[in-house]
Amino acid sequence: MKEREAGGGRREAGNQAGFSVPASSAASAVPPPASHLPPPAIRMEGIDKSFGAIRANRGASLQVMPREIHALVGENGAGKSTLMRILGGLMKPDAGRVEVNGRDATGWSTNEAIAAGIGIVHQHFMLVPTLTVAENLVLGCEPKVRRIVLDYSRAAESVRTLSNETGLVIAPERLISDLSVGEAQRVEILKVLFRGAKLLVLDEPTAVLSPPEVRELWTVLRRLRDNGDTIVLITHRLDEVVDLSDTITVMRAGKTVARIKTSETTPAEIARLMVGRDVSLSAGKRVQPVDRATAPQPDQGLEVGGLTVMGSRGIRVIDDVSFTVKPGEILGIAGVEGNGQTEVIEALAGLRPVFSGTIMVDGAEITRRTVAERHDVGLSHIPEDRHRRGLILEYTVANNLILGVQKHFSSHGIIDRDRVMENALTEISSFDIRPPSPVLAARALSGGNQQKVVVAREMGREFSVLLASQPTRGVDVGAIEFIHQQLLDARAQGKAILLVSAELNEVLALSDRIAVMYRGKFAVVMPAVQASEEVLGEYMIGTKKGTAA
Repeated sequence: MKEREAGGGRREAGNQAGFSVPASSAASAVPPPASHLPPPAIRMEGIDKSFGAIRANRGASLQVMPREIHALVGENGAGKSTLMRILGGLMKPDAGRVEVNGRDATGWSTNEAIAAGIGIVHQHFMLVPTLTVAENLVLGCEPKVRRIVLDYSRAAESVRTLSNETGLVIAPERLISDLSVGEAQRVEILKVLFRGAKLLVLDEPTAVLSPPEVRELWTVLRRLRDNGDTIVLITHRLDEVVDLSDTITVMRAGKTVARIKTSETTPAEIARLMVGRDVSLSAGKRVQPVDRATAPQPDQGLEVGGLTVMGSRGIRVIDDVSFTVKPGEILGIAGVEGNGQTEVIEALAGLRPVFSGTIMVDGAEITRRTVAERHDVGLSHIPEDRHRRGLILEYTVANNLILGVQKHFSSHGIIDRDRVMENALTEISSFDIRPPSPVLAARALSGGNQQKVVVAREMGREFSVLLASQPTRGVDVGAIEFIHQQLLDARAQGKAILLVSAELNEVLALSDRIAVMYRGKFAVVMPAVQASEEVLGEYMIGTKKGTAA
């Protein structure tokens, strides 16, 4: 393993009466003799967990040493989240043993896990948007005046101290609803640190962060590790795994297949262990674009003119934006989260009203049409938030696969269940949705497989224009490769694709042209061959301006 000096600071859990925060001490210590090495921070052996006929964990194991950043990787549905839920006391294993810092923790409760210093930062934020940062952090252990009224000033000061000492700087009085995604991520981490967590589990922490925010988070995590914390990182981004972690555990089909030193492996080897085969880690556009002689006419595809969208406070969140996406073309949009990318997609999809401007699909104006009417003229939409916009989690996979197009599976208003099931089985097979059960509720699927359901539905139907917003968010390397190929195949078939992604390498690899959004406008539109992460980054933060291409 990589050797480091041991950090000296210790953090105490917050309590009803007061709010202890991390000591700023970080004195170096001489490593103890090998015979006196501490036990693993986490040791899980022979873990089995089944949900009916589905086996999520099959004799899985995990060993994490103190004061290291340990990456836990695997395909969607490999059993990573189930293993962490068992560690956090949210589930009990069917078999196996769990130890935390040498203590038997098999089948313990969430309260016991929290008391032992385990803090889990979930992929989907669990914050109350109408409360402030301080109120969210002290929720459940509020300091009170005379045991009745919240002592807000005391709570805010405790949060401010913790924020400054960890580097997760955020004003305690700000409302959660006013925060950027990156700022909300900071609050989630602060929340578990505030309760005394010394062993952090982060599930896809960078899925919604911009590159600058990712770099800031990495700095914070390294500081926490060097000050004595232990971190388990679940991520599909293999470049992050190699850049940040000390050791790696790889899971496949519920089993642990490898535990390796990060310094002794490569992203390609990690991907091969995850998937069981070689995986292409970079998408590449076809050398020959679609044949314009046989493609639809140039005035078809997506045409947007003077699009203006107002925000909730009467401010223009999209300000007079015009662009086209031709048949057989992918136009990628990059930008720091919160600069209008979401609003553009939602306005085009019919989920947000247009203040002014026009939207055309294949020559038909759809500016004021309903979502269903937009589907009918050939518009398809992969939303950025699969939970809010893409799925009904209580519905089965089969029913989610026909959302928005139910009329094509019905006769005289009655759903043809046989056709629904036939469609589901086809899409499940085509898009490798796991487990391959059409009657399973979408809620029971991993996040990546939920995303596959959305992609299967939107790309499995007839369409001429595709709005693809964060299409590979939270999916594994094998699924990313597959989704990228689906997008390239659609492009080769003459489809017009508008791609929005927080992954600059994805935008660069797939796009023919790239636009950068900054403060509700296109800062630049350029051919992809002229772009790089460095060039795009300058436009994303507003230090460079350009023109449309």
